Amino acid sequence: MVSLKNISKSYGDKRILDDVSVDFPRGKITSLIGGNGTGKSTLLSIVSRLIPKDKGDVFIIDENITNLDSKELAKKLSILKQSNHSSIRLTIRELVCFGRFPYTRGKRLCNQDCRIVREAIEYMSLEEIQDSYIDELSGGQKQRAFLAMVIAQDTDYILLDEPLNNLDMKHSVQIMKILRKLAKDLNKTIIIIVHDINFASCYSDYIATVKNGKISHFGTTDEIIQTDVLKDVFDIDFEIMQVNGNKICLYFV
Repeated sequence: MVSLKNISKSYGDKRILDDVSVDFPRGKITSLIGGNGTGKSTLLSIVSRLIPKDKGDVFIIDENITNLDSKELAKKLSILKQSNHSSIRLTIRELVCFGRFPYTRGKRLCNQDCRIVREAIEYMSLEEIQDSYIDELSGGQKQRAFLAMVIAQDTDYILLDEPLNNLDMKHSVQIMKILRKLAKDLNKTIIIIVHDINFASCYSDYIATVKNGKISHFGTTDEIIQTDVLKDVFDIDFEIMQVNGNKICLYFV
């Protein structure tokens, strides 16, 4: 479980996160939803210790991440941010190998490392293009390559900041199915920022809504995908229908 206790963050006079406390269940997918500028990306960056918090604590199980050195934290938690340096002159396989850095510390990959890299590439269906350079790939291929690197890091906790950006519908569905498999089969705890409410509805176990720097609602997908909750979060009207057991949200009618 990832637990946030009274997390606050400000930039100058602007409060980005305001006394946020929430527990993200282990082995489940939790989607963060909400409008732009509400603090979702800042929250993930604080959990992964990429930026400092002003107040509060973050725990992985019962361990405060402040007490972990960077090497140990990188073995427990991985993050994929929105902005990746896709112009770097690396092949897909070389990029995925970087996922093993917390274990190798720059030394030669052992047989186990090579196996994990190979499996991550296969997991993302990148075998046929693994020798292609990152700067030659489409947006969707790049995103899958960076996600393969995260998978190769082999952490129990995975944070994803809008991983469906630049992906077409086919590859967005593919990514979400892979995340669903990681949670179900490998007991990975996945916290993901999603802007498409229907991907959150169809693939999440839990949803946290972020509004005005606070977690305004938290619960199971069925509890959150309700017209009154969504209107409170997004300030627009929703119509919700059932399709093959999933709740589908209409908001452009």
